[in-house]
Amino acid sequence: MSEEIIARASAGTFIGSEEAESGARVWRGIRYALPPVGELRWRDPVAAPRASEPVTCASAPPAAPQLPNPAVPLGDDAVIDEDCLFLNVWAPAAAEALPVMVWVHGGAYTFGSSAQPLFEGATLVREGGVVLVTLNYRLGALGFLDLSGVDPDAFDGNLALKDVLLALSWVRENVAAFGGDPSRVTVFGESAGGGLVTALLAVPSAAGLFHRAIVQSSPASSMYGPERAREVADRFLAEAGESGADPARLRELPVDEIVRASTAVYAAVPQQSPGRLAFAPVVDGSLLPEAPITVLREGRGHPVPLIIGTNRDEASLFKFMKSPLIPITEDRLLEMFADMRAEAPGLELPSVQQVASAYEGVRHRVLGLGVARDIGFRMPGVWIAEGHSAVAPVWFYRFDHSSPFLKLIGLGATHATELPYLWGNLDGGPKDPTFRLGGRREAGRIGARMRARWTAFARGGSPQAVAPEGVASEGVAPEGAAEWRPYDLASRGTLVIGREDRCVDDLDGALRAGWGDEVLSFR
Repeated sequence: MSEEIIARASAGTFIGSEEAESGARVWRGIRYALPPVGELRWRDPVAAPRASEPVTCASAPPAAPQLPNPAVPLGDDAVIDEDCLFLNVWAPAAAEALPVMVWVHGGAYTFGSSAQPLFEGATLVREGGVVLVTLNYRLGALGFLDLSGVDPDAFDGNLALKDVLLALSWVRENVAAFGGDPSRVTVFGESAGGGLVTALLAVPSAAGLFHRAIVQSSPASSMYGPERAREVADRFLAEAGESGADPARLRELPVDEIVRASTAVYAAVPQQSPGRLAFAPVVDGSLLPEAPITVLREGRGHPVPLIIGTNRDEASLFKFMKSPLIPITEDRLLEMFADMRAEAPGLELPSVQQVASAYEGVRHRVLGLGVARDIGFRMPGVWIAEGHSAVAPVWFYRFDHSSPFLKLIGLGATHATELPYLWGNLDGGPKDPTFRLGGRREAGRIGARMRARWTAFARGGSPQAVAPEGVASEGVAPEGAAEWRPYDLASRGTLVIGREDRCVDDLDGALRAGWGDEVLSFR
């Protein structure tokens, strides 16, 4: 049973529901932009006009066009449509001027949705006393292909990043009607979502749209300039049989053909150039003037407090899924280093021997997993934490916990495994084997601590695992919590999230020595 809840906002009147079972209020599928179809395909998003009639927000919004991916389940009833620019709002009962958390989902810039079952927000908002917004953005070639280099008058670029910016503008103008405080907005995301949050920290026009940020497992160094974007565009056009790049023909292409060509390019680019992604935000010199990894390393990002971190075994999922995205074998890693040296001959890259010194005692057969994890995720996190800590408080973490089953099959604390803990949605359905050998109760305790930390941070404080008075644990730190000290260059305190949390000084000292101080990025 549910009760209708009405929110009267600048964008219109929206009818949501209060779910008796969860105690949370939810508005699903609020349009924030016009459908990006027809003449608006590959064009900047256009804000939706104010709704003239009350809008019933009872159905999950369509996911952006994509092929099915078992690693990113959209849900049994998921609808896929090019008209996908919607968001969802969750709030506790009787919400008023609460901090706001805006979620940007991951999925290699090609998969995923705001409405995945994993991102049901009732637990997060109820325990944390926050208003939650989850948003869609365009994916794959429809969101990240930059055709502006082919015809700048007919096509715009960085579309997905602009989608997120427009959604954040909608939040600023409307979230108060749902019980949120627009002056306390924390944007957070994981994987590709974390990459987009990283980009936002370096986008000048994002200033004032958010006040805190959380970056989980961001491929922050995998963003490219116009030359690389043009190569990807040419490859896509050839794959789609549209090398003439006629705007009218491209806008008439069936969306299924765009997804097919997009998926082919997604797989081909990292096969040809190990370590590179086909689709990612473009360092275009205007919206995104410089590579975010450089801006943040030099302490020039928006000076907002930041949580950033990665998982201990990030790369094992990509090996398990036979994904082309991350080079793991020795020959592919050597090819990646050779490409980076060729592209930046003046850059002092560490030698293979120097990098290997960071992995003393690691078995040779898993050495590649460590190198791939650290070039793709961990070292960019270290570089960002170091630079950003000069301009704003930073809290750095590593998620180390894995269920007995994931440990048994060799995945461990791999990419995205922290998400069910954070969201409190540990039941992944009948096909999810994560807790087949037990560990669910322990995972529940770890997740409660994570939610308490993330939401304490969103409320404006430090991410200590203490819930607000009258919410969940009533201001008492959950069992197994530990003090999480801010990251600075003196102690480099890092929270290790596991069965019991612990704060460790200079956890990544050996990695820093092996990889050196020079920021390594793909161009």
